[in-house]
Amino acid sequence: MLFMKSREIVGIDIGSSSVKLVQLSEQKGTYSLKNAGILPLPSDAIVDNSLMDTTSIVETIRDLVKSLGSKVVDASCSISGNSVIIRKISLPAMTPEELEDQIAWEAEQYIPFDINDVNLDFEILDADLSASGKMTVLLVASKKEIINEYVSVFNEAGLKLVVVDVDSFAVQNIFELNYSPSENEVVALINIGASIMNLNVVKGGLSLFTRDVQMGGNLYTEEIQRQFAVSSQDAEHIKITSDFPDKARLTEIISRVNETLSLEIHRSLDFYNSTAEDQKIGKVYLSGGCAKVSKLPEAVSQRLGMPVELLKPLQKIVCNEKEFDPEYLQEISPFIAVAAGLAMRRLGDK
Repeated sequence: MLFMKSREIVGIDIGSSSVKLVQLSEQKGTYSLKNAGILPLPSDAIVDNSLMDTTSIVETIRDLVKSLGSKVVDASCSISGNSVIIRKISLPAMTPEELEDQIAWEAEQYIPFDINDVNLDFEILDADLSASGKMTVLLVASKKEIINEYVSVFNEAGLKLVVVDVDSFAVQNIFELNYSPSENEVVALINIGASIMNLNVVKGGLSLFTRDVQMGGNLYTEEIQRQFAVSSQDAEHIKITSDFPDKARLTEIISRVNETLSLEIHRSLDFYNSTAEDQKIGKVYLSGGCAKVSKLPEAVSQRLGMPVELLKPLQKIVCNEKEFDPEYLQEISPFIAVAAGLAMRRLGDK
């Protein structure tokens, strides 16, 4: 979204705990899965959305690409949290071409950095040509040094980074492909990674509200580590599988963290609802590795008082069972929503 036809690219989601890769082919609007995989990252490779150990990240990307036999060089990735600024602004109605010329000047008052140090992108959400003559624009900005760091990592891994998107919008892409929501349907897409939670309220293909919260699946891992005195790897396994002798104590820990996450989701969506007028959320879709945690969807549903389900990123994507083990795809499915959305991107996309 922040970078620069239609050539296949590989979607690579670099999260704080793992790297996910998805490759899709597209023919007449139908997508087929060509590659999918996931490899863990060292725990200190990414801290607070910053690439701390680029050597490990490069090696993990290389290993993942090699293990999957991917030959595609062009890649897309995404950013979130404090790496990106997303603002909805009101401007006088103008054409996209006019806005392209003026966006840097218009954006200056909303960006807390020197405008020359950021990459800017925008999307016109609606243009009111009535008396007010105003339009709503979604403004997206990221520091050039952050983008350059990702470009360098991909170059070292033998890939060419051609598209940089935003986590929330990548999930939105894959949601709309798989669920074909109606124009009036308002849903919340919540992607919960290891250290960050992306919230995106969507209606009719437009993003109404986004928020990133520095909170995620590490809460479970850290609490399990603390309570059971196990390694982070063992804690991660216990979190996902619920495989531990003291089931009652584990259930109590999981329930407690489920409640913490549910409260934060409720707080964020309450903020949206307080300003949403008649565009109230009707349903929530969860993605990210954390979505697999026992009873989390139920806890969120109870807290919000609305239906909550796991987002299925491969629901309408053709997956050849001779090439992909259905059980493996089901296992990694919650983890790859962002990567799958990135894999839908093509060169020349905005």
